[in-house]
Amino acid sequence: MDSFDITASALTAQRLRMDAISSNLANVNTTRRPDGSVGAYRRKNVVFAPILEQAGNQFGLPVGRDSGGPGLAMRPAKNGLSIGPSGSPLITASISHAEFAGAGVQVTQITDDAQTPMRMVYDPQHPDANKDGYVEMPNVNVVTEMVDMISASRAYEANVTALQSVKGMNQAAMEI
Repeated sequence: MDSFDITASALTAQRLRMDAISSNLANVNTTRRPDGSVGAYRRKNVVFAPILEQAGNQFGLPVGRDSGGPGLAMRPAKNGLSIGPSGSPLITASISHAEFAGAGVQVTQITDDAQTPMRMVYDPQHPDANKDGYVEMPNVNVVTEMVDMISASRAYEANVTALQSVKGMNQAAMEI
């Protein structure tokens, strides 16, 4: 995988992160599900993982990524790397970080945030209020989302700068 692919994978991952943040901010006051039933929006999290192509090639396996679907998936394990169907590793091997570093990043999943509690707001006039007058509001904190957005923006900018540097080096090499 060359520098352009690595940078492109990071740009794609950060764009997906920004999409999730945008969705969280857009639904900060949503108290209904898409089907119209009562239920507050849950914050979305984007999970990143390194692309492990070099490590997979050491086992003679086709390159696979943990997409959560059927087939083999590679993911970092406590003592190196695990390879197997999603959720049940078949092989766990000791591979140093340097052996699979530098292949890029991928978004493995977009999950609902079940750790952060939902906000309960007293508003007996709200159409979605329970019998006690409380409305379950989304677990989206605007300040947290803004911090995440700035972080994603800075990471995106850093990757664009890296891409421009690689492009400049390639152009300089062509002039030799």
